[in-house]
Amino acid sequence: MSPPLAAMDGHSMASPEDQGTTFVELFFDLAFVFAITRVTHYAAHHLDGHGLVRSLIVFWLIWWGWTQFTWALNAANTQHHHVRLGTLIAVGFAFVMAISVENAFAPRTEGAIWFASSYVAVRVLGLGLYYRVVSDSDQRAAVVAFSLFSIAGLVTVVVGSLVDPSLRDWIWLGAIALDLGATWIVGNNCSWSLHAGHFAERHGLIIIIALGESLIVAGSALTSEVAPATMAAGALAVVMTCLLWWTYFGWVAEVLEEHLISQADRPRAMLGRDAYTFWHFPLVTGIVALAVGFETALHPDEYTLTQTAAAVGLGLTLFLTSTAGALHRAAGCVLWNRLIILVLTLVGLALSSSSSAHQILGIACAGLVLIVAIEQVTIRRELAAP
Repeated sequence: MSPPLAAMDGHSMASPEDQGTTFVELFFDLAFVFAITRVTHYAAHHLDGHGLVRSLIVFWLIWWGWTQFTWALNAANTQHHHVRLGTLIAVGFAFVMAISVENAFAPRTEGAIWFASSYVAVRVLGLGLYYRVVSDSDQRAAVVAFSLFSIAGLVTVVVGSLVDPSLRDWIWLGAIALDLGATWIVGNNCSWSLHAGHFAERHGLIIIIALGESLIVAGSALTSEVAPATMAAGALAVVMTCLLWWTYFGWVAEVLEEHLISQADRPRAMLGRDAYTFWHFPLVTGIVALAVGFETALHPDEYTLTQTAAAVGLGLTLFLTSTAGALHRAAGCVLWNRLIILVLTLVGLALSSSSSAHQILGIACAGLVLIVAIEQVTIRRELAAP
C-alpha cells in the first residue's frame, strides 16, 4: 500500500512537535561520518603538532557544517519533499567536502577550494532551509541575524582556500573565531525554538556512528594482520569502544536530554548550544583521537608506542572531560570520580608508553571499567534520588 501524501510531503515545512530522527537525517549523518573518517586518516599520517592543529581546524569546519544543518532540520518537517531534497543536495556537497579533506592544506589551491566551496554550500543550504521552515517572526529574525553574522566567516573560509597554506591555518582559525562570535552574540540576544528530544537524539546518533567508525578502523587492520599481539590489541579496541558507549549512553545522555526538555524556549536553546553544539565537538574529537590511537596500535611497524599512548590519552581526555563538561552545564554537578580516574589512567598510560600496544589499551580499558562501575553504583543513584 502506498503511503498517503500527507506522510510523504507533510502539510507544513515546519517540524511537528513529536518528530523523531528520520532516514534522510541518518543518510545525511553518514556523509559527515565519511568526512570524520577522512580526518582520522589525515591525522594518523600527520602526527606532528602542526598536522594535528590542521586536523582540528578541518574537523571544526566539518562539525560546524553538520551542527548548523542539524539545528535547521530540528525546525523542519523532514517528511516534506522540499526538506528532503535540500538535505540530499547537502549530502552531495558533504561528500565533496569529505573527499577534499586531505587536500585542504595542500600546496596547490585546487583541493582547498573544493573543500571550502563545498563547506560554504552546506552552510548556505542549511541557512536557507532554516529560514524557509520557521514561521515564527522572532525565530525568523534570529535566523536572519545569524546568517548576516555568518557571512564574514564564510567569506574568510573561501579567502583562506586561495592563499598559501602557511597563511591558511591562521585565516581559517579566524573564520572559526567569527563563527563562535556569531553564535554567542545571536544565541544570547535572539529567540530560538528547539525540539529537545529530537535534538538530543541527533547528537546521540552521530556519536554512535563515530564510535562505529572506530570499530571499522580496528577491523580494517585485523583483516590483514593475524598476529596474536595484534589480535589482542584489536579485541581491546572493541572493548574500549563499547565502554566509551557506556560512559555516555549508560546514563549521561538520558540526564542531558531530561534537563534539555525541562527548560523553557530561550534557556533550552542556550543549553542546546552549550551542552551539545559546543561540548559535543571535543567529545567527538576524542573519538577521532581514539581511532587514531587504534590505528597506531594495530600498525606497530609504522608508529611508536609513545604515539599510541599519546593518541589514546588525548582521546580519553577529550571524551571524558567533554561529557563531564556537558553534564555540568546541564545539571550543575561535577563528575569528580570520572575526572580523578582519568588522571590516574593518564599516569598509567605515561608509565606504559614503552611497554606494548595491548598493555596501553588494557590500561585505558581498566580506567573505563572503573568509571562505569563506580558511576553505576553511586552517581546515577544520587541523581535518581528525590
